[in-house]
Amino acid sequence: MNQSTVTTYPVTERVQEALQVSLRGVDELLPQEEWVKKLAKSEATGVPLRIKLGLDPTAPDIHIGHTVVLNKMRQLQDLGHTVIFLIGDFTTLIGDPSGRNSTRPPLTAAQIQVNAETYKEQAYKVLDPSKTELRYNSEWCDKLGARGMIELSAKYTVARMMERNDFHTRFHEGSSISLHEFLYPLLQGYDSVALKSDLELGGTDQKFNLMMGRHLQAEYGQESQCVLTMPLLVGLDGVHKMSKSKNNYIGITEDANTMFAKVLSISDDLMWDWFTLLSFMSLPEIAALKLEIEGGRNPKDAKVLLAKEITARFHSAAAADAAEQDFINRSKGGIPDDIPDVALSGAPLGIGALLKQANLAPSTSEANRLIDGGGVRVDGVVIEDKGLKLPAGTFVVQVGKRKFARVTLA
Repeated sequence: MNQSTVTTYPVTERVQEALQVSLRGVDELLPQEEWVKKLAKSEATGVPLRIKLGLDPTAPDIHIGHTVVLNKMRQLQDLGHTVIFLIGDFTTLIGDPSGRNSTRPPLTAAQIQVNAETYKEQAYKVLDPSKTELRYNSEWCDKLGARGMIELSAKYTVARMMERNDFHTRFHEGSSISLHEFLYPLLQGYDSVALKSDLELGGTDQKFNLMMGRHLQAEYGQESQCVLTMPLLVGLDGVHKMSKSKNNYIGITEDANTMFAKVLSISDDLMWDWFTLLSFMSLPEIAALKLEIEGGRNPKDAKVLLAKEITARFHSAAAADAAEQDFINRSKGGIPDDIPDVALSGAPLGIGALLKQANLAPSTSEANRLIDGGGVRVDGVVIEDKGLKLPAGTFVVQVGKRKFARVTLA
């Protein structure tokens, strides 16, 4: 009887280096020994590995927390592997139940298409578009049809599906679980079959879905993918994961000055996690910088480096330099170069009404509160009198550290 032989490929120094890049900042890499074998085979044969990341376009834009997995994709892309940026236009019709305590209403096809275009543009701010395979899972999911969906559903049990924490919790709490939600992890796993992926990336909340890909690839006679999960980025507040609902996020389409200032606002401790997950500096470079800070160098110096790197990535190096200068100007009480010009009428005008009409305060009462707190300046002078009326003329009005307007009052 003939026995097939399994080729063993050497784990070279380059393979070890690729493994260290893979492991940087990760939560889990499963199974690690299989990934080493895949890397060794790729190194020996010259055939790049296929690395998949799927995102559902559920919102019109993304924040830098979403780029943690994109950064890992870029690191692996730079090693010469094929990265597949998969837009889940079909699965978005279902809605990912991961981490949800209720059924999420699906988006319309038109909303999905608009969001998908935005996701693609934003992902290419991190990935090299010339080396990225862009796919949409409607390519194969639309072709499954009723027969294919039944055959796919037969490859997993309800008991195994109910092992998912969110499904388990919702079932025992008496919350509704729609049957179509069971299809989501199956279809995400089927994406891996269709793409023949060697590695799939995701957040820690995606582990069940990622492991589904391994199971289904084996069911379809393929070599199973490995799974790499990245931690969820802690937001500006230093407590909760970055989220728009928590208002602790940095949107990657925010202007350069805002982006730079927000990065500088994070705590010194959180900064090092951000360096690991968001920076493209090598780990030895980060370690050397940390030693300098521990040796007495100002932590702000390191934070400025991080802020400039992130700002340059989503804007340009020149924009990052300008943002740094803008921040210095604001910190010294100087006037930024790009403040808006506002023309108002009705002189003399009360300071509260002026702040509201110039969009520097949402209401007159909020303007008064800001004045009471010493947060309003006119031409650099702190305003203490809420009854102040400004005559006709041009004034630089500042609210807090970051809001400015050059107001011409007639």
